[in-house]
Amino acid sequence: MRVIGLISGTSMDGIDVAVADLSISGDVVELVPVQHAEHPFPKDLLEKPRDLAEVCAFDTSLGQAFGEVAAGYLPADLICSLGQTVHHEVQDGDCLGTLQLGQPAWIAERTGVPVIADLRARDVAAGGHGAPLASTLDALWLAGMDCTPAVALNIGGIANITVVRRGAAPIAYDTGPGNALMDAVMEVISAGQRRQDTNGEFASRGTVRDDVLKKLLRDPYYAKPWPKSTGKEHFNAEYLQGFPTVPAEDMLRTLAELTARTIADACRAHDAGVVVASGGGMRNPVLVEALTQALDPIPLRISDGLGLPRDGKEAYLAALLGFLTWHGVAGNTPSATGASGPRLLGSITPGSGPLRMPEPHRTAVTKLKVGEPKCAD
Repeated sequence: MRVIGLISGTSMDGIDVAVADLSISGDVVELVPVQHAEHPFPKDLLEKPRDLAEVCAFDTSLGQAFGEVAAGYLPADLICSLGQTVHHEVQDGDCLGTLQLGQPAWIAERTGVPVIADLRARDVAAGGHGAPLASTLDALWLAGMDCTPAVALNIGGIANITVVRRGAAPIAYDTGPGNALMDAVMEVISAGQRRQDTNGEFASRGTVRDDVLKKLLRDPYYAKPWPKSTGKEHFNAEYLQGFPTVPAEDMLRTLAELTARTIADACRAHDAGVVVASGGGMRNPVLVEALTQALDPIPLRISDGLGLPRDGKEAYLAALLGFLTWHGVAGNTPSATGASGPRLLGSITPGSGPLRMPEPHRTAVTKLKVGEPKCAD
């Protein structure tokens, strides 16, 4: 079946869409990439809602924006939207709730296609963190790698890893900030005109401030045991208040080093044999160089070489999670999220006609095969 996956990440730098043809046979799901793209995030929604009226308007407007994006990639049998996380409440190591907006009814109304959305909430209700859900794709995708443990890394606003080791349950968690703090600095110094350090332009002119880095690394989050998750509720512009005032270029270079160092420390803690990276952070050459050096001698590979494009991987994840729910297959990885057990994820909004779902797939899924990409029809 053809599935459209949608997500806007914590950086709110675009709406990512991916189209995949998915099938299931025995314990193997095959995902054939068709196309992926990034669309501009609506400028009037860049500020998070502050009251209930703004929550309603944000939910509606983003749902409409998702619907318009998805409509450009029809026909499809199913749409799955991971939405936009506007709040993720973690206290004392427990996730108490999570809120993703982008009302799926607007997507279904615009496209006429059934929509699966709000995927994180069920895992949270089962005692998990609702993140990182990428662990589901990563664990299936890297299960056959010769070099283990294999670590899948995604660098969005927040960085997360999935550790895949033969004979052991996958481990996954947020390592800390990915682009979030760098994006916050850029927004402040540009008075809101720039939301990211494109191509590491500013960071490339700076130097690492060891005094600032040492203070940053003392954040207790990094020493917390997994499973754990975090977000821009913690790592934001206000977080940097109280640090020494340094030139913007030096702060950005130092924050790139922070992201690289905390990711590398987490990978080493699991004796990583290889790191396979994806996400928007891999567009920043300063961050990629810092990460390569911090990981050395652990090899850093880009996900494109294994069939999933670095910029489209999370949207393909959305497509996979929707496909699993549609076929009655649990979409979370309890050892990664901390949930009490496997759960079907998401809520289903019907399309223009009645729901006609297949019989549940009864065989446990253990592998993901990524097929040869094909052109869109």
